[in-house]
Amino acid sequence: MPSLSFSPRLLLTALSLISMSVSAQVDKSSILTALDSDYGRYQAMAETLWSSPELGYLEVESTRLLQAALQEEGFTVEAGVAGMPTAFTASFGSGGPVIGVLGEYDALPGMSQAAVPYEEPLTDGAPGQACGHHLFGTASLAAAVAVKDWLIASGTPGTIRYYGTPAEEGGSGKVYMVRAGLFKDVDAVISWHAGDANTANPGTNLATISGKFRFTGRSSHAAAAPERGRSALDGVEAMNDMVNMLREHTTEPTRIHYVITDGGNAPNIVPKTAEVYYVIRHEDVDEVRSVWTRVVRTAEGAAIGTETSMEYEIIGGTYPRLPNEALASVLHKNLSTVGGVQYSKEDLVFAREIQATLPGKVPDIASAAVVQPMKFTKGKASADTGDVSWSVPMAAMRAATWVPGTPAHSWQAVAAGGTSIGYKGMMVAAKTLALSAADLYTQPELLKQARAEFEQRLGPDFQYEALLGDREPALDYRK
Repeated sequence: MPSLSFSPRLLLTALSLISMSVSAQVDKSSILTALDSDYGRYQAMAETLWSSPELGYLEVESTRLLQAALQEEGFTVEAGVAGMPTAFTASFGSGGPVIGVLGEYDALPGMSQAAVPYEEPLTDGAPGQACGHHLFGTASLAAAVAVKDWLIASGTPGTIRYYGTPAEEGGSGKVYMVRAGLFKDVDAVISWHAGDANTANPGTNLATISGKFRFTGRSSHAAAAPERGRSALDGVEAMNDMVNMLREHTTEPTRIHYVITDGGNAPNIVPKTAEVYYVIRHEDVDEVRSVWTRVVRTAEGAAIGTETSMEYEIIGGTYPRLPNEALASVLHKNLSTVGGVQYSKEDLVFAREIQATLPGKVPDIASAAVVQPMKFTKGKASADTGDVSWSVPMAAMRAATWVPGTPAHSWQAVAAGGTSIGYKGMMVAAKTLALSAADLYTQPELLKQARAEFEQRLGPDFQYEALLGDREPALDYRK
């Protein structure tokens, strides 16, 4: 596995290049002015995505809204790319450098929540933006538009490209884009994510493989003729029991999660069908493959022991993020210029009430206004941005769109994401991405440094092979 560690030498070199290039920078103040003046427009766009959340590969209205906005701005939009109806690219300009920005917009199932500081679903069981992708997609679009206007006004050559990436939450949308070669002509990708702090850290996270295991048995009356039945649910439960024993014999930081998605229809009927949905994580791609193979064997054993049949389908698979300190340094410099999120009195009241619902010790609310020092991080979550980072130099930042201490995938995240706290954090990200893109267009040595680090980390023998294999996009995984 190529190196994912932090390199003080690379960081010092990157910071030195940025420092030497200050005199070469052109005026970027117009970018900040434009984004401030368009705040209301982007707030309304994010509110629309928040109010009408759509699950992975079902983001019909979300992608239509974003595509229409980019077309109105003069971008050339290509819809339905890489075999995904809700995926698209939108490009403006010509020639190089080509800078990409990523935009997500899918929601999470069962996470409906009002924009209030107490738990209150808008619609029980409905989706909600618990990972802030409505802010993600909108801020990246805002940055792309601001860069487009700046390219025109400054006469700077290059192309800005927005990637509309569906189904990040388990659907691995970006993996299909990578596999289709949609990043081959890109010099660098800059991205961001919602969070509870302002950071631009180089770092890595965990690789994943996910899939559904479907057992088939024989139905029968559970009381009158149980001997004639073969329970598919028994197969699922036997598999889960074996996987839970398997946990003791895996390496750190292996993570194994599952949820039973089909357990039968009635307790007096021996279930003919049952299904369980698994996610396997580890920092090393080869270890993920190894653990996945062992989990498949438990399913095979469970089917034999319960006299049922089993088939499985790989739904998704993502690489760990490949760090790029040179690009992260550019983001950190511009994030420091932009600054953190400034709360109003109303924001402070909301934030205090949210923090009162969070368990354990929480950070100071004032930390939302602070840009954290740059450091190397090893995250425990996963994202399909990892595959992008192994195909092109990439870096990402976070903005404090949630109250400090708020975890992702929580009702508190959904609530804050529908308030001015979320929208202010969104604009911090938009400004940081746009300013960073301007630096990359006007300071070619930054792109050279990022490419050199990228190639060094990959090593001469690296060959990309998607963890989800050659399957087509799992367009029905949320149905």
